[in-house]
Amino acid sequence: MWLKENIVFVISFIMVGTIITFGVVAPREFDALSSAVHEGILEHFSWGYTIAPFIFLVFSLTLAFSKYGRIKLGKDSEKPQYSYFAWFSMLFAAGMGIGLVFWGVSEPLMHYTNPPAGIAGSSADAARFAMRHVFFHWGLQPWAIYVVMSLSIAYFCFRRGMPPLISSALYPLLGERIYGLWGYAVDILAVFAVVFGIATSLGLGTMQISSGLAYVFPAVPDTMTTWFAIIAIVTVMYMISAMRGLDRGIQVLSRANIGIAAVLLFAMLFIGPTTFILNVLITTTGDYLSSLLSMSLSANPFQGYQWTKDWTLFFWATWISWSPFVGLFVASISRGRTIREFVLGALLVPSLLTFIWFAVFGGAAFDLEIRQGYDIAAATVENISTGLFNVFTYYPLSWLLTGFALMLLTIFFVTSADSSTLVLAMMTTQGELNPRAYRKFIWGIMQSSVAAILLASGGLNALRKMAISSALPFTIIMLVLCYSLWKGVTYEYNHEYRQGLKDTTAP
Repeated sequence: MWLKENIVFVISFIMVGTIITFGVVAPREFDALSSAVHEGILEHFSWGYTIAPFIFLVFSLTLAFSKYGRIKLGKDSEKPQYSYFAWFSMLFAAGMGIGLVFWGVSEPLMHYTNPPAGIAGSSADAARFAMRHVFFHWGLQPWAIYVVMSLSIAYFCFRRGMPPLISSALYPLLGERIYGLWGYAVDILAVFAVVFGIATSLGLGTMQISSGLAYVFPAVPDTMTTWFAIIAIVTVMYMISAMRGLDRGIQVLSRANIGIAAVLLFAMLFIGPTTFILNVLITTTGDYLSSLLSMSLSANPFQGYQWTKDWTLFFWATWISWSPFVGLFVASISRGRTIREFVLGALLVPSLLTFIWFAVFGGAAFDLEIRQGYDIAAATVENISTGLFNVFTYYPLSWLLTGFALMLLTIFFVTSADSSTLVLAMMTTQGELNPRAYRKFIWGIMQSSVAAILLASGGLNALRKMAISSALPFTIIMLVLCYSLWKGVTYEYNHEYRQGLKDTTAP
């Protein structure tokens, strides 16, 4: 009986533990294996990674503006559990926060110096290309990926009274089999994707915190020993937050995160080249919207294919590998909202905030590089985790900006990790909304261990490979989720809502 109730936990634990052991005992072989899997997936399935996010975006908007958009994620009489500010704060902190701090300066400059074939590096065209694709990698498609997953879970959990698990969202297709082998397989795959997806961001955050500390305190070396020390300290912090739960731990830190991020953003906007930044924001938004369709459907098979694999497919795979974690977390904080309110809120507001973030920090970097002649791009390419701190050195109060950035990174690190710890514990306790403490403890330690091992075995490259590899099965599952969700809302509308049973929350 115990084994049946905990089979997802047991198998997931054994699988992840085996991979961790492999990484510790034979790091070179582990890196070679992850490279082989990564190359095989990109060789044969890159087209699938390219088209899937666009399908998720079209599906989300279609559902929001359809007659099903007014269906509520909960009982018809329910009100949203959290205010808009708290909802957006937690959504943003769990979804992308730590990545924005890491890539805010580095990604635009990386594309500027190393654009795909056909565009001259370090040119005006390269800068425009860089900003347009940064918006593309962090805009509507990533949030559409999260929307599909979180909406599916929220609908079948809060509307239909099923456990908050990804397998529950497949009920229209699998029926009672979600409580057997098929359901277990989906939930185990979800755990696998969450562990390795979140490890990627934790690894990137660790590297940038280490670089920032070395910049502020030259006596602190930016080495693997420092990485491990950072992981150990932050692990203690996010374990405490996860143990305090959603309302007393995660929500409080998420609100603090948004406040610090706003201070840093406005400080850079007004200390930096304000007019140039606003021009970059408007121009790039126009470029992004006018070329959204062509970028969405272009794998660049004739020229620039390697660039597409290295960047666009990496980001699509990263967002998909994060989707089980973000999806379950966002679903848990979205009870009481309509489908239309949920889709538009989760798509548009975070995307707009992301565009502003990249325009401010990317624009400030390009102002230094192109207009003032500082060679900041080369220094950033040499060590991408120092890009943000390099920009700060050219502006007043750089030590204060660096301190705020380190604080923001650390709290984003904690909020991402405590959210994923809670989600992993929920997924391995048959969807308990308040899982037991020892489950949180086990998954908290497991996440840190995976991040440390991936850093030790190959650094950023190993992290990228694992993210892409773990996302493939979930790309297929998410496409099936779209059909399952559509089938679910169609059945409710045709068989229950139109017959006058307006509150159709009974399972």
